[in-house]
Parts: sequence; C-alpha cells; structure tokens
Amino acid sequence: MPRSSLLRSAALLFVLATSNTAQAAPNAARVNPLTVPSTLPFQAPRFDQIKDTDYQPALEQGMAEQIAEMKAIANNPAAPTFANTIEAMERSGRTLDRASQAFFGVSQANTNDALDAVRSAEAPKLAQHSDAIYLDPKLFARVQALYAKKDSLGLDAEQKQVLEIYHSDFLHAGAQLNDADKAKLRLLNTQISTATTDFQQKLLAGTKAGALVVDDKAKLAGLSDAEIAAAAQGAKERGLPGKYVLSLQNTTQQPALASLTDRATRAALFEKSWNRSQRGDANDTRALIQKIAQLRAQKAQLLGYPNYAAYSLYDQMAKTPAAAKGFMTQLVPATAAEQRREAAELQKTINATGTSFPLAPSDWDFYSDKVRKAKYDLDQNELKPYFEISRVLTDGVFFAANQLYGVTFKERRDIPTYQPDIRVFTVFDKDGSELGLMYFDYWKRDNKAGGAWMSNFVGQSKMLKTKPVVYNVANFTKPAPGQPALITFDDVTTMFHEFGHALHGLFANQTYPLVSGTNTARDWVEFPSQFNEHWALDPKVFANYVKDYRTGAVMPQALVTKIKNAAKFNQGYELGELVAAATLDQDWHSLPASAGPQDVDAFETKALNSMGLDTKDVPPRYRTSYFAHIWAGGYAAGYYAYLWTQMLDNDAYAWFMAHGGLTRANGQRFRDMILSKGHTEDYAPMFKAFYGKDPDIGPMLEDRGLTATAK
Repeated sequence: MPRSSLLRSAALLFVLATSNTAQAAPNAARVNPLTVPSTLPFQAPRFDQIKDTDYQPALEQGMAEQIAEMKAIANNPAAPTFANTIEAMERSGRTLDRASQAFFGVSQANTNDALDAVRSAEAPKLAQHSDAIYLDPKLFARVQALYAKKDSLGLDAEQKQVLEIYHSDFLHAGAQLNDADKAKLRLLNTQISTATTDFQQKLLAGTKAGALVVDDKAKLAGLSDAEIAAAAQGAKERGLPGKYVLSLQNTTQQPALASLTDRATRAALFEKSWNRSQRGDANDTRALIQKIAQLRAQKAQLLGYPNYAAYSLYDQMAKTPAAAKGFMTQLVPATAAEQRREAAELQKTINATGTSFPLAPSDWDFYSDKVRKAKYDLDQNELKPYFEISRVLTDGVFFAANQLYGVTFKERRDIPTYQPDIRVFTVFDKDGSELGLMYFDYWKRDNKAGGAWMSNFVGQSKMLKTKPVVYNVANFTKPAPGQPALITFDDVTTMFHEFGHALHGLFANQTYPLVSGTNTARDWVEFPSQFNEHWALDPKVFANYVKDYRTGAVMPQALVTKIKNAAKFNQGYELGELVAAATLDQDWHSLPASAGPQDVDAFETKALNSMGLDTKDVPPRYRTSYFAHIWAGGYAAGYYAYLWTQMLDNDAYAWFMAHGGLTRANGQRFRDMILSKGHTEDYAPMFKAFYGKDPDIGPMLEDRGLTATAK
C-alpha cells in the first residue's frame, strides 16, 4: 500500500497500468475526467468517461501541480507551522492522487499495450517527481524546524505522529545528502523505477507465454468437466480452437497439479511454471534482477545502510533484518521435521501404486491430495458444489463482517467499472450511515497481474472529506459460459483474506492521508487480512454460506468435519514454501553493494541450500525470476511480513477464542484497537494493548498443527 499522498505516485509504480476503454483523439473542448473531482458517489472514478489517452496528461498535470504546491510551501516567507507546512503537504497533489490511483489500480488488473507504454514513459518521471519533493532543501528545512520543537507545538497525537513520519521519510529519502550524492540518488531512483517497470512487463508476458497448451483431452484426465471446458475456452480465446490451455497462476505450484493423473502433464505444467521467466528469450527476467539488486544495494550504501534490507526495514514492526531472519529461524525446526515426515509419507504412497519413482515437486500436490483423501476421505471436487462465488461473498464474507462489525452491503449498478465482470457495493456502517464503496474483480485474465490484492481508488481522510473507495482483485478461474461459478476452498480463503484488507481500509478513521487505513508497514498491513481468514471456517459463518448450488442443501456435517480435520494437513509444505521465498528475499536484499552482480541461478541455489529445509521437494512459493512481490511489488526485503503477520493474526485469533469467539463486542474491540487506527500509533504497543503481551509464535505453530520443539 502507498505510504502517503506524496509517496503514493512513486510507490504505486510496482503495479501494472491500463484500462480497457477505447482510445480516442484528444478533444480540445473536453475536460479530462481525471483532472477534476469525480461527481459520482464517494468520488468514484469516472470509468465511463476515462479514456486510455487521459492517463498520461493527467499524471503529468498532477505532477506539475504538486511541484508548484510544494514550491509555494517551501518558499512561504512565514515561519513554518504544522498548518502551513505539514498539513499543506497533505493537501497537495489532489490531481496526481486521483490520476495515479485510477491508473495504477486499473492497470494492475486490465493492462493493454497503449497503457504499458504510458507506464514505461511515466515511471522514471514519477520517481524524479518524488525526489524533487524529498530532496528539496528548503522543504526539508521547514520540516526539520517543526520536528526540532515538536513537543512544544501543541499537537494532538495524530498530528505528532504525522510530523514524525514526515521527518523520518525525508531523512530516509536522502534529504541530508550533499548535492553530489543527491544527484547520484536521483539517477539510482530513476534506474530502479525503469528496471522494476520492465520486470513487471516481462513477467506478465512470460507468464502468459508460459501457459501449457495441451492437444489431447486425455492428458487432462483428473480435471473436472468444468475445468476442461474452461481450458478449452481459454485456448479458443487465444486462437487455438480444439486445444486446451492451462494458464499459469503467479505461484510456483499450479492448482491443476493436484488433480492431473497424467504424470507427464504434471511435469510439463510444473516446468512451464518454474522456468516461465528464464528461457533466454525476450521475457527472461534474470538480467533485470541482477540490475535491480545491485542498484538497490548501491542506493542503500549511499544512504548509509549496510544493505537494502536494513534500509527497507527501518520503519517496519520487525525493525531490522536480524529480527526478521531470527523470527523465521524459529520456524525452521518444526517445519523441517514436518517436511521430512510428509515427504516420506508421499513416497510411501507412490511406492504403493506399483510404479515406483522418486517424489518430484510436480507430484507433491497430486499425492498429498491422495493422502488427504485417505486420511480424511476428503475430495476437493466433492467440495466445489458448495462454494458458489456469489453465495460465498454475500452469505460468507459479508455475513462474517456483519456479525463482527455490524456492517451491511447493498449492490449497485450505477457505478461504472473498468471491466464488465466487476461488482460494486455500498458499505453501510452499524448505524446505517454510508461507510464507503467496494469493488470486486475476481476472474483471471491474461492481461491481469497474478495473485490477489486490495487497494483504494479513493483514500479516507477527514481533512479532505473523503470516504474510502476500495477494491479486491483476484485470479480465480472463470467458468465457461453456462457453467456455475464454483471455486475452491483456497479461493474462499483468498476472498476472506482480501476482504480483511478491505475492512482495514473501510474502517479508516483518520484526519490525515499519511496515516489513514492501510498506509502502514508491510509487516502490519497483512495482519488484518490474515486474521479475517479464520472466519471462513467459523461454525456460524460456515453454516450460512456453504450450501450446494444445485439444491441449497447445507453441507453434511460429516464433510464439514473432514474439512476441519484436514485444515492442518500438509503444513510442512505450506509453511516451508513461504519460509523459502522469504529467505530468498532477505538474502537478495542483504547483499552489500561491494558484492557486485550475482548469477541468479547460483545465488538462488546457494540460498535455498543454506536453510535447513527440504527445498528439493518443497520449492519456494516464488522463484527469484518470477518473484513479483520483491522485484516490482513493494515487498523488497519484506516478504517475511506474510509470516510475521501470521504470528500476529493467530495471536489475535487466540485472544478471540479465549473471549467468546465471533461476537459483536469482540469485533468492535478489534475495530477500535486495530482496524480503525491506521498508523496513528506505533505497531508494537498497538498490538500489545489488544493482545495483552508481545507477540509469540506459539499460536501460529499450534494453528498449523506444529510444535516449537519439533526435531
């Protein structure tokens, strides 16, 4: 998430950019809808009016306007005050904010060639724009003067926090460098911005090109009729009638690997995923990764840090790379022991088939599903009829939010969207007042970035009199025409997860954009989302949304019990792939500038072999070459945050269970103490106030069926 109105334009460069609206020649009489406040409810973007040709001029106008505003602040002859300096900076950049949130939000989900070109052209300019603000000596002098007397200014708690963050951000951005080093930093920032943009474009193209094309339907044995129909439809859309296309998800493992009975097809699909971005073609990302890692290390050195990880974690809850690595090290013994047990069990299952072969990563999901069925009599295809996406959303995700927080939702069809599949809802607070607006864009497209995410089209701010306009995006497999919209339980969990982010944004209650909603540290922002996943299996919630789409019948209790019993299955794999990816991230960003460019494959192999985990059978969730989170997604040195916040979310859930579980009182307490706070307080004391003590890994390991003392 973007940190502030000033940083937002640069921070959002990690996402893709586009709209699917038709292009048109500029009209001199026409007002660019991105340069004026929207007249729609909640100032929602006018996607019915916005054209591809509007984004670039709006971004450039927005940058010019904000620079003029910042120069006026810097050159103000009046002595600096909170109002004429800090608050004035918070009010600045309204056009840029409006244009960049629409541009980067849509582009991540629905890109095209025209707006890819805009992104490439504007990325270095936006990096330079951020530098022009944070490296302005006059502007920093005013912030420094206020910071020096912060305790005598009569500021309230939020104002004091905003001042301290601005001061820290200016320092972190290089405000105290001499002119020569500022010039070096500007060049580095421009180069990094360009390289990360190039990485994202190559990865998107490589992922699309990496899809497995199958000629023979028999090779898809094990997939459901609906999945095969979707594969056929995907091939037809690519101009390959009569064939079948299995598109790649962003992760190493692919959903179809759990079902495909043909081992050669599984191996081919895994290979397509594992090597999608390192085939020596135009979409190979390894040279860019070498460049980005080296540029980041040089930037950290210039700013006085030993490596980029230290530079990146300065304002996170963990604070230091040593703390992040130390936390992950605590997870290794239990994870490694469970991985060994799971791998042996899968090999035993393979041997029992009479066609023995060594376990390979492409086999893991298929045979673990067999073990799951044998242990728990649980067939994933048996579950799907109970997870129709609309019912999951309204009777599951929305129902849980209502039970915890009293909020309600009303779908509306008068809000234009950038793609026809998107659904929009007004969110009402417990007292019936309008809380915000919510978009849902769930189906996978070839021009959509992989994974799932949440962000804002409009941020909440009492000062700006804006309420949140938030969106959830995912990459679920869209059914073929005429087929029911059935999803997996993993997809269900993703829906609850991303909606947890949405609640964090919707419950924002801040005056200043800098500290509003999800504008928080990476190792805090995933806490509300992962916490919200727990309610997918809550008995009251589960019973309300898990119903057969054909009959409306509730899921039999025996099947419910199987799901809950299986929830802790395969945790050595699931935790291990996350730890492996997070370790790769930390190791890449712990390189000093003096280390020089690294051979990507050799570095990755060495890093994975040093962990003490079974990375031969359990590869990282993301390989270096397609690890978009860290090379283009804002998680550089921060992927550990998914694990760190699992610790926080399990601690919080343990508190809920000790105090009555899913109740309005507990939900209100969590909203008041966590979800509505933004970054108005420091994270550690905020969490301790809710939990009653510092975070610990016990509930996290217990939730996964592991123990801290496992050998």
